[in-house]
Amino acid sequence: MASTLSLSSSLRYIRPPTRTFHAPLISRLPLSRLQPHTITPLRANLKTPISALGSSSPSSTAGMESQKKKVEVFDSEEQLAVELAKYTADLSEKFAKERGAFTVVLSGGSLINSMRKLCEAPYLESVEWGKWHVFWVDERVVPKDHEDSNYKLAYDGFLSKVPIPAGNVYAINDALSPEGAADDYETCLKHLVTNGVLATSKTSGFPKFDIMLLGMGPDGHVASLFPGHPLVNEKEKWVTFIKDSPKPPPERITFTFPVINSSAYIAMVVNGAGKSGAVQTALGNSENSDTLPVALVAAEDELTWFLDKEAASKL
Repeated sequence: MASTLSLSSSLRYIRPPTRTFHAPLISRLPLSRLQPHTITPLRANLKTPISALGSSSPSSTAGMESQKKKVEVFDSEEQLAVELAKYTADLSEKFAKERGAFTVVLSGGSLINSMRKLCEAPYLESVEWGKWHVFWVDERVVPKDHEDSNYKLAYDGFLSKVPIPAGNVYAINDALSPEGAADDYETCLKHLVTNGVLATSKTSGFPKFDIMLLGMGPDGHVASLFPGHPLVNEKEKWVTFIKDSPKPPPERITFTFPVINSSAYIAMVVNGAGKSGAVQTALGNSENSDTLPVALVAAEDELTWFLDKEAASKL
């Protein structure tokens, strides 16, 4: 059971809501241009140290909360994966009921492995996979069967194991240049807004995804938005491209911060000691936090950090 510590140091328990509805299927939007897959300073404000919050149970977690931002620290990556699946399934139920669709944005890296529990019981049977529409926050401009492809990573580790309709998975057109692929993907999003699959933020006017499941690099980058890169400051485009990524491969497309921060919910999933320094900078009492792209991430409804103990070890 996950516990959450508020800034006043009081504990509350998070219980996922029960699932009782069955929303109708929505119409699909065929987009021939896209190629879907085929399916055969929180610590500074705390009076109680993190280590004092967990129970003796190996599945205990400790969390911290502020307005629109929560930080959940789990005893293990395994427990993180369990709770991430519950969190995602609950939001799937919520949005499928409210909107008839659930728009999900994935990233690459270790995030896909952390989603593995969704491919198991009870979620494999209980989640309304037909309502899911899957996108990528960034993608490498490489063939879909290339080892660097975020699509391939997601397909091998998640998409091939759950019954999401092929037409609801929006991969980039890797036959285009980075500029062309970015423009094509933005056109796709605009069609989906027109069709009602994608919501629009009443605050920003940018598309409002239901959830973004994001990871973070050891340098604090998110999507393909890297520290010190001019694209961090892009304010107009929905999707843009990069040809000089500090991390190979150099050519990529990426959502911009106005789109990322217009999301209803964001799960920032980080595990491992190798990322503890960036976590400390982003969430600790650091004067340098604003230099990291991850520190600029926000959500219109709620941003939740999912950390294992190793990632949170320097908080």
